[in-house]
Amino acid sequence: MILLEHLTRAGMHDVVTVEPAAGGLAALAGIATRRDAPPVFVKAFDDPPADDVFDAEVEGLTALRDLGGVATPEVVLANRELLVLSVLRPRPSTEAFWEQFAHALARLHTSTTHPRFGWHRDNWLGRRRQRNTWDDDGFAFFAQHRLLRWLGEPRVEAALDAADRAALERLCDRLPELLPDRPACLTHGDLWAQNVLATADGRPALIDPAVSYMWAEVDLAHVWSTAPPPEAQRCFAVYAELTSLDAGWRERMPIVQLRQHLAVVAQFDDDWGAGEQIRATLAPFRTRA
Repeated sequence: MILLEHLTRAGMHDVVTVEPAAGGLAALAGIATRRDAPPVFVKAFDDPPADDVFDAEVEGLTALRDLGGVATPEVVLANRELLVLSVLRPRPSTEAFWEQFAHALARLHTSTTHPRFGWHRDNWLGRRRQRNTWDDDGFAFFAQHRLLRWLGEPRVEAALDAADRAALERLCDRLPELLPDRPACLTHGDLWAQNVLATADGRPALIDPAVSYMWAEVDLAHVWSTAPPPEAQRCFAVYAELTSLDAGWRERMPIVQLRQHLAVVAQFDDDWGAGEQIRATLAPFRTRA
């Protein structure tokens, strides 16, 4: 009902029904059937966290498509309350699709390298603002704007004790030892498996971005860590071949994925095991070496 009201206020009076869409966590989403036009995907917040949420999302979709060559849905309408997009298809359950995705992701990352880390504006990760202040140092950027920024969130404060928080600070101090020095590139920023869909002709397409120029492994870690289906395993081998990724990348994934685990804990009462994953990754850093 809320989505239908938003659509009517936006002037889309030919909507017949709106059926809830599965997959989203931070916003309300549905598929709207229309009398005189194809169905559309519609997304809204019951209480928008800011006026620029959907404007930033549209910009992210445009950047992925125009700069990175990745398929994204067509934007039908966007305002403070509402985002309306063309409908994508569920992704095929085939290895061939995931190999195509590996090529698309590798092309995105290798064709958009940038001298600095960040983005020209802040944007949004779920209902939390993503700070994108420019920085020449990827380790400093990741520490300040992707990890430590979550420590002030009430749910994170409740989930992590003082030793955990100190361990996170120690890990951040040691990032240059723990992760390779990689260039910045355009990243999707919220690339869990549910944000990978397909175009009408079966090509991989992406939704729900939180873009910035960051390490490519931020995207890789998120796909790797969010239970991709068995047929996706070939994707990682293809991506590694295309990008000359070193053999140790799997061991780095828990550290890179800390950012997303912290974001989940910060925003949801049920953290789906993210808090446990955070504590496990921080365990070696709980005491000083």
